[in-house]
Amino acid sequence: MGFNLPLKRRGTSGEPGETADGAPAESLGAASQWRLIWLRLRRHRLAMASAAVVCMLALIGVFCEFVAPTTPGDYSAAHTHAPPQRLHFVDTSGGDLDLGLHVYGYDSVRDEETLAREYTVDTSDKVELGFFVEGTPYRMWGVIPADTHLFGTQDPEERVYLLGADRNGRDMLSRIVYGTRVSLSIGLVGVALSFVLGVVLGGVSGYFGGRTDNFIQRLIEFTMSIPTIPLWMGLSAAVPREWGPLTTYFAITVILSLIGWTDLARVVRGRFLSLREEDFVLAARLDGCGRSRVIRRHMLPSFTSHIVASLTLSIPLMILAESALSFLGLGLQPPVVSWGVLMQEAQNIHSIAGAPWTLLPGVAVTVAVLALNFVGDGIRDSADPYQ
Repeated sequence: MGFNLPLKRRGTSGEPGETADGAPAESLGAASQWRLIWLRLRRHRLAMASAAVVCMLALIGVFCEFVAPTTPGDYSAAHTHAPPQRLHFVDTSGGDLDLGLHVYGYDSVRDEETLAREYTVDTSDKVELGFFVEGTPYRMWGVIPADTHLFGTQDPEERVYLLGADRNGRDMLSRIVYGTRVSLSIGLVGVALSFVLGVVLGGVSGYFGGRTDNFIQRLIEFTMSIPTIPLWMGLSAAVPREWGPLTTYFAITVILSLIGWTDLARVVRGRFLSLREEDFVLAARLDGCGRSRVIRRHMLPSFTSHIVASLTLSIPLMILAESALSFLGLGLQPPVVSWGVLMQEAQNIHSIAGAPWTLLPGVAVTVAVLALNFVGDGIRDSADPYQ
């Protein structure tokens, strides 16, 4: 597989110049395939910006207990469907200029006709905010006890709702942050399992051919012919409701993996069919390499970049599948917090009309899916030797 290398720019004295990427031109001749892909990817601004967003989401998911202002189960019955609070830095309510990050509290009354709680801003109730503050105790990764939060109220007894509250008075920002870990990890774990199934079955199908290829291809066609939603519903209904949250999490991940491996398997099979007739594969066989070594050390590395691009584009599909299952009540269930579970709050017209901020988990899904798709497109374009 060849790459079109950037042209050299020579200096005025005739010495070797630099490429448009700023790398010495003479070093590109000995550059590895991954370095060439990286040099092209760096010029893809949208992909690089999206990669920064993905890295930020990954860090939020890993350290969600520390990033979230409070725990996802912390609630206040007096703040059901409380609207988002605006951040302020300058306070002149007392007559003097007071600088500091803060929000104003609520005054709430219940409408006598509709019995709905109505909120107004109370400028006399100033809630001081800060970074690295003490708050609700938690266990980092379920192991390390701590009570320090990246952002929150200076007084642990106060509450802040920057993205509003749900029907139980729980902070939407904290719940979205916690949902990042579950939704992203399901995408990564699910794609990892799909990768194993797709590469193994697709490789065996393309390398051996014959009856083995025919059987695996008919299995792929049968799996792809089943409508996705009914298949999800049937497999999810088979998960016992008495299973714990962690067991259900892995069960849903396996369900998504059993459906998502078919496309990758077909791609791998097609590449194996073309590569098994190449001269370097024949040379490896004549050198005494076994079948497994030919596949692992010679055939797979020749299109690893393409597999990486395909996997990157598959992660958003896994996230959307988990969100759809949980939204329909067929996937993860409370008390597990994922973006799909959070979107169940917006299943009725009352929540959408009276508390539109309950739709914000859908915004998080959209941002993550778009960022991952842009990164996948950038990797695919950078790995294409004919571009």
